[in-house]
Amino acid sequence: MKKIIIKVGTGVLTRESDGQLDGASLVKLVTAIADISDQGYQVVLVSSGAVGAGISGLGLKEYPADVPTRQACAAVGQTRLMHAYENLFRNFGVSVAQLLLTADDFNDAERSSRVRDTLAKLSEMGNIIPIINENDSVAVEEISVGDNDMLSSRVATLLDADMLVLMSTIDGLISPETNEVVREIENIDSVLNYARADRGKFSIGGMATKLQAVKRTVDAGIDTVIMNGTRPYRLAAVVAGDGVCSRFKTQ
Repeated sequence: MKKIIIKVGTGVLTRESDGQLDGASLVKLVTAIADISDQGYQVVLVSSGAVGAGISGLGLKEYPADVPTRQACAAVGQTRLMHAYENLFRNFGVSVAQLLLTADDFNDAERSSRVRDTLAKLSEMGNIIPIINENDSVAVEEISVGDNDMLSSRVATLLDADMLVLMSTIDGLISPETNEVVREIENIDSVLNYARADRGKFSIGGMATKLQAVKRTVDAGIDTVIMNGTRPYRLAAVVAGDGVCSRFKTQ
């Protein structure tokens, strides 16, 4: 059974106008993930969106600059996010499990082993989608400089996954020369300068952080793709080796 790690960004899950969870986008995303799970793929979801969802819950108009407010947003938003996932996946006979992690859960050998064992046991039980996020309510360093692109890369390498799928709000990596999606990349180092500095006002990461995560993952021997999470119906084709995306090959 192939293990697929799917990371979905805040921009996919929330509305750019106000940061609130986008119900229509969530329905489409969950439908696509449930579909490949039903096909026999073992799926682990790394989901952003907690801070963005909490922003609307606290009545804020923009991403907060100070750490305590961001942590408060994460605490409020994480419950909203998981409630939405639980209700939607239930329609497909799928349960969800939540894991909130920090860098220490990967840096400490005993703790990383426990994370791996927990995820393996959940997968053995069947019809369960583990949903992972950083523990942003307490992880000061992670919420300041970390992002779920790198978290998903670390999860993929920890589980020795077959593929990492990074879902963004664009179709893939855009070439600055042609302004078109680069469909296949043989050497990740050759495109690191393609990153653009833009990101959504309710999110942390951007293309630069995605490429850093891609490099870490492909160096570990795991195929990685960047695809458009606002068009999740493409997911089945992407994990099957086709579909519109940027596909990064391992060396």
